[in-house]
Amino acid sequence: MTAGSRDPAAPASPEATSEEAEATPQDAVSEDRLLGGRVRLSQPVEGYRAAIDPVFLAAAVPARAGESVLDLGCGVGAAALCLLARVPELRITGLDLQADLVRLAGENARANGVADRFLAIAGDVTRPPPRLAPGAFHHVLCNPPQLMAEGSRPAPNPARDAANREGEARLADWVTAALAMVRPKGSLGFVHRADRLDALLAALSGRAGEIVVFPLWPRQGQAAKRILVRARKAVATPLRLSPGLVLHEADGRFTAAANAVLRDGAGLDL
Repeated sequence: MTAGSRDPAAPASPEATSEEAEATPQDAVSEDRLLGGRVRLSQPVEGYRAAIDPVFLAAAVPARAGESVLDLGCGVGAAALCLLARVPELRITGLDLQADLVRLAGENARANGVADRFLAIAGDVTRPPPRLAPGAFHHVLCNPPQLMAEGSRPAPNPARDAANREGEARLADWVTAALAMVRPKGSLGFVHRADRLDALLAALSGRAGEIVVFPLWPRQGQAAKRILVRARKAVATPLRLSPGLVLHEADGRFTAAANAVLRDGAGLDL
């Protein structure tokens, strides 16, 4: 198990490095860019590949300067780095089970000049390291594995399988961990498959409020495959269904609204 649902597609504008040419296939790393080139991202060529999910997840966090954020399932740090590009005066801690991804997250923090504000550590969401104090964070963002272990076929690549398919920690465990770490009235943010919205809402029921469901529509008139969900701990405001955002024009280009997030680094008004 690792942290987070992962889109295997690579971000735009990958650039090969000399280190990649010398690496063995299982260790090969690509140099990619997010937010129109403002965020540098080293990530494995095989296995985990960050694409648009963490970018939209970061855009949904209502963080303000000086606040603390926990990224459960940080992977190589894509969401954390995108959030810091929008709100530089944050302190972000990332947690991921895969030590190789944590190492790359640290390298990415240094490459982007934010090593003093983003620290990634290895650990399990079901047994968080003692250094993560419950109730210590203003915001928790979470990109859990999107496939249930039951009824899904394992991916040939173990790292990709660990990123995409639930292991010991199920979706309810991720929600429990996020709720434990966020302070009262703090925000929780999730990106997940639309067909698992019922399970995500069930895990939040009675434990968080002011829930906003924000669909990401592939094209106008098509059913959503991804959803963003934001909630607040110890708040009783009713659930709200947002109009969401359409990702693509009919010809496949990203819409202006999607590009405002993916290229310009804008936040989302959920």
